[in-house]
Amino acid sequence: MVIVGALSLRVSAFRASVVSASARFGPLELAVALGAALSTVAGTIGADARWLPALGRIILDRGKIPDSVLYASAPSSGWHNVPVLAELIMRGLTSAAGDRGLLLLQVIAVAAALAILGWELRRAGAEDLGGALVLLVIVVGALPVLLIVRSQLFSLLLFPVLVTVLGAEARSPSLRIWLLAPLFAIWSNLHGAVLVGLAVAATYLVFGRARRQPLLAGSVLVASAVAVCITPALQNTPGYYAGLVQNEAARRGEGLWAPLSLTSGFDLLLLAAAIALLVLAIRTRPALWEAIALAGLAVLTVKTARSGIWLLFFAAAPAARSLHLEPGRERRIAVVALPVALALAVFGLVRGPSQSGASKPLLDEALRRAGGTPILAEAIPAEQVALAGGRVWMTNPLDAFSHHNQRLYLDWLAGRPAGDAALRHAGRVVLVIRGDAPARRIQKAPAFRQVARDAHTLLYIRRR
Repeated sequence: MVIVGALSLRVSAFRASVVSASARFGPLELAVALGAALSTVAGTIGADARWLPALGRIILDRGKIPDSVLYASAPSSGWHNVPVLAELIMRGLTSAAGDRGLLLLQVIAVAAALAILGWELRRAGAEDLGGALVLLVIVVGALPVLLIVRSQLFSLLLFPVLVTVLGAEARSPSLRIWLLAPLFAIWSNLHGAVLVGLAVAATYLVFGRARRQPLLAGSVLVASAVAVCITPALQNTPGYYAGLVQNEAARRGEGLWAPLSLTSGFDLLLLAAAIALLVLAIRTRPALWEAIALAGLAVLTVKTARSGIWLLFFAAAPAARSLHLEPGRERRIAVVALPVALALAVFGLVRGPSQSGASKPLLDEALRRAGGTPILAEAIPAEQVALAGGRVWMTNPLDAFSHHNQRLYLDWLAGRPAGDAALRHAGRVVLVIRGDAPARRIQKAPAFRQVARDAHTLLYIRRR
């Protein structure tokens, strides 16, 4: 009887602990944990990531910010380096933990972005279950952004902060609106999507706040625009952003600047998620400024698919407010599922990101054979070469180079005959990704032969 009584007490204590945990952890917390766990387990390092720590290493070694991309042989003098803060942060992480450091930063950005959005959904009056479903729709619709580590991760963290500030001001206007200026000053030193954030903030200030406080709204808008220029480039910051949005990839709609495509599975998921959230958001009859911002972000998504994440983030609050679902046992499910999600996150960080470029042995072999001469490589292995201290002909940041060289490099990446001229800029070594257009094209180049390969990358050298 004593044993039975003791077991009953333990069962009662366990039930009490579950009930207590259920009060703290619900479906919103579970959605955040699942998104973070997914980015950890399936995360990989993409293009437009490793060039940042490569430049950060150069800045720390030289003690100053160079006015060119020193790891590239293509001319880039006169380029104004703006995201220096991002370069130094990512250099610190890669020097301490390698690629795992970049994955850790991505996971932090994803978890923080979803957590901030979840907090804003609650403050906006959304139910927890409806908010969790909206967050899950965002995760599914924005899979490439959440899973592939790129420089965009800084905006992934800061755009929800902007949404939260604007949401709070729309509900209860106050002097907290001045927080936009320091937010944009920090953001501008990290990533170029600050321009999207500035446009959304301007929409609120012009079509929302200016109706009641025109002087305040105008002052905050001017201060925010000036704050964007508080970078190492100072008065040259607008020129940097002009070059960024007018680079050849943006003009052509290629690579990271590709428009929404109905033949891409990920783009179809994004389209479905965007339509679902927009329909729900419209049901709440959003304010004029919100409607204008939603329309603008929708147009931007069609033009550049990777920008769809900003549309999903902005539509989250109004979409969640329109959902009214019958509560059930979701809180108890969350208590059980949260430890699983956290365990998956720990496993993913210990294992590291999925391999997407050249392996270390192949990279070392390429650097040895290059002997200090510039390597022609696709974006991911090119950034690996730069981070390892080698030289490439050119790679990211694409806007640092002349439009002629940008076009030539993009033609080579696309496997166009006009891009064959890029092979003249390869010293001794060319690195291509298996199955990509450059890999198929170089097989027809008699001046090069393949000497090594790994699971993802092929190493070619120039024939003597």
